[in-house]
Amino acid sequence: MRALARKGKSAMVRLYRGYNRRKKRDAPPPSIRRVRILLLHANGMGGTIRTVFNLASYLAEEHDVEIVSVLKEADAPFFPIDPRVKFRFLDDRIDPGLDPVRALLSKLPSRLIPKEESAYHRFNLWTDLKLARFIRSLDTGVLMATRPGLNLALAQLAKPGVITIGQEHVALRTQAEPIQELIKWRYRRLDALVTLTKADLADYRETLPKQPRKLVRIPNAVPPMSGEVSKLDAKVAVAVGRMTRIKGFHRLITAWETVAAAHPDWKLRIFGAGPQEENLAKQIVEAGLEDKVELPGPTTDVGAELEKSSIYVLSSRHEGFPMTILEAMAKGLAIVSFNSPHGPKEMIKNGVDGLLVKPRTNANLAAAVMRVIEDEQLRRDLAARALETAHKYDPDVVGKKWDALLEELLARRDGSWAAARQSKEPAEAPSAREQPSAQEQSPAQEQPAAQEQSPAQR
Repeated sequence: MRALARKGKSAMVRLYRGYNRRKKRDAPPPSIRRVRILLLHANGMGGTIRTVFNLASYLAEEHDVEIVSVLKEADAPFFPIDPRVKFRFLDDRIDPGLDPVRALLSKLPSRLIPKEESAYHRFNLWTDLKLARFIRSLDTGVLMATRPGLNLALAQLAKPGVITIGQEHVALRTQAEPIQELIKWRYRRLDALVTLTKADLADYRETLPKQPRKLVRIPNAVPPMSGEVSKLDAKVAVAVGRMTRIKGFHRLITAWETVAAAHPDWKLRIFGAGPQEENLAKQIVEAGLEDKVELPGPTTDVGAELEKSSIYVLSSRHEGFPMTILEAMAKGLAIVSFNSPHGPKEMIKNGVDGLLVKPRTNANLAAAVMRVIEDEQLRRDLAARALETAHKYDPDVVGKKWDALLEELLARRDGSWAAARQSKEPAEAPSAREQPSAQEQSPAQEQPAAQEQSPAQR
């Protein structure tokens, strides 16, 4: 029976590959005019959503851009969006209608998204169907995904005529082992994989046996914000983020007990919402910090709140590339952050444009905050240099990297990239170091890996 099952799976693989080869022959010419970006829930809150909106706005200058949200769980976007950017929702959970097929499939677990994906519980068989239909409906253009589950689905299902880009907002090393195993073999099918940090880029280069045709680091850009640069005269420290355990706000509140005892005239404001909000509010009461720590809820105007603060504190256990640090830098705040190789460590030069603290050490976090409070000159020096650092992440600077990537991916598809490289090569044969890598060969040259599985298993 097992041998028969293996033969059946092998036949499915051959049929699937043959279908894709036929689609490739009939596909329209490659194009980057239309760019579609897959998000989990575009109307929600979070750093990934905000950075995607920011990128979409930049690309809309030259491209037809559409944000495709798997879920619709709110009537309107939480963050402002460029009117030139189109929206599409695959699963409207506000007004689901009376479709009996949908009602049935929505009760069944997802088979497309790996169980180890952190957002697995948000998917079901209905979202699988809608997502697969959307991906398979595209013959050309650019399709970008923004989280592991969506990247894996994109790599598995996209037709050959579509230029595919996976964007990672979470470090590879923090992914569950089964996710990392799928990444090893599926991500090679992407045209490009974009990481936010140099550390994550190095991890992917080391981990992937066969890499995508383009593996590159492009950081997030500073989003537009209202207001002016902070005057640093407010006795306020601020933190922003979704209220989950990974953000470490419980550690920040514990650290603030020490800060408040030494500096009772300073306040901490934590903006955001999430499953830990009630626990954090209870912790504040139990610590007697009701008039020292505030939970104002989420804000749509981060710039205004940062302008009214002097210190930004990041207490996350780990981060990919925290937008809140960039925003705080752009507003000229002094920054204190737990250290992490995949984000804060690359963004902050310790003692120059911020202070880095050993992760998960509440006492050290409190000591660093008090150091910035007590040394006004240090606070102003850190803030001034942070403002200089933020200029490296201006939207135009980062946007040009995306322009270059899209142009290169198009050139790789239409053959002009290989021709340009050959024209630059010396007459003598290239050295082994200069030989094109496996991921730079044409799709026809690539050989399927021994680990290749059927579409249902991949």
